Amino acid sequence: MVLFEPNHKVVTWQKRSFIAFTDILPQISIVQPARYTWIMKDLAQANIGKFADPALTAKGEDRASVALNNPETLWFNTGTLCNIECLNCYIASSPSNDALVYITADEVQDYLNQIKDRNWPIKEIAFTGGEPFMNPQMIEITRASLEAGYQVLILTNAMRPMMRKSVQNGLLELNTNYPGKLTLRISVDHYDPALHDAERGAGAFAKTVVGMDWLQKNGFRMAVAGRSVFGHSEADSRAGYAAFYAEHGYEIDANNSGMTVLFPEMDETIEVPEITTACWEILNKSPDSIMCSSSRMVVKRKGAEKPAVLTCTLLPYEAEFELGTTLEAAEKDVALNHPHCAKFCVLGGASCSA
Repeated sequence: MVLFEPNHKVVTWQKRSFIAFTDILPQISIVQPARYTWIMKDLAQANIGKFADPALTAKGEDRASVALNNPETLWFNTGTLCNIECLNCYIASSPSNDALVYITADEVQDYLNQIKDRNWPIKEIAFTGGEPFMNPQMIEITRASLEAGYQVLILTNAMRPMMRKSVQNGLLELNTNYPGKLTLRISVDHYDPALHDAERGAGAFAKTVVGMDWLQKNGFRMAVAGRSVFGHSEADSRAGYAAFYAEHGYEIDANNSGMTVLFPEMDETIEVPEITTACWEILNKSPDSIMCSSSRMVVKRKGAEKPAVLTCTLLPYEAEFELGTTLEAAEKDVALNHPHCAKFCVLGGASCSA
């Protein structure tokens, strides 16, 4: 990911981009997102002229859009602060990035009320970060979501924030009181400890396994989020995760794409096609299968008076994909006007929900 400072010095926070840019951009540094303006769709390296007009592609064809036909999942970003800093984090979470601040239990409750007011057929409330268990109100937030009758999905690295005694006690209580309603999806970038640690830091794999062992021992439903960055085939990746689960006795289905999610990489330096209205028939794909047809995400920006509702989890800093502060405002159609829409959702077939 490449950004411009206000003085137009070129910078990046996606460290893997060093390989692609060092020949032409001599002054590259790692930065936090809140200080910079996104220029993703204007990169000279890829997609020149594309993703500029919400209505038309660069070739003048009608751009595809997606209607919110069946809202099943409402996501909340609990805040971008994280206990670790991963090499290729799409949202640049770290121990110092508070571009998205902690959302509160009262703010979450307001949106739970809005779900009923708007008669959305929501089945699942999902939480991502940052690391959700860094949020001091995470147990209270989870309790409110479960009390409202929803399935709850929490994305976590299962490391120290989750393993604090107060958090453990809260999770145990909730799992007992709401059996079968809570799922924790653990970030395991690779089943090989060395490759996982290359992304997340030395010793990260072992700490995550300690957390997963605790969850398994105490009867929690677990899923795993993996990465496709390592170049393995899907079959080989799933076989590797299956062996990892068997070794540790984890009751996770490696061949169920909802329980072992293998996310395609989001590299905006790669040329991707724009999605036109004709693509649905060409690809034999329905817009109803795209993530923004069934979900929205709520975030709280640093300094903002109120949370905002975004089209999806993948574009937290893009103003174009901020729909308003209410669920009613978020019911509008979404133009597929970003490389992630094409590569990750339409062509990659990914979904963040369980």
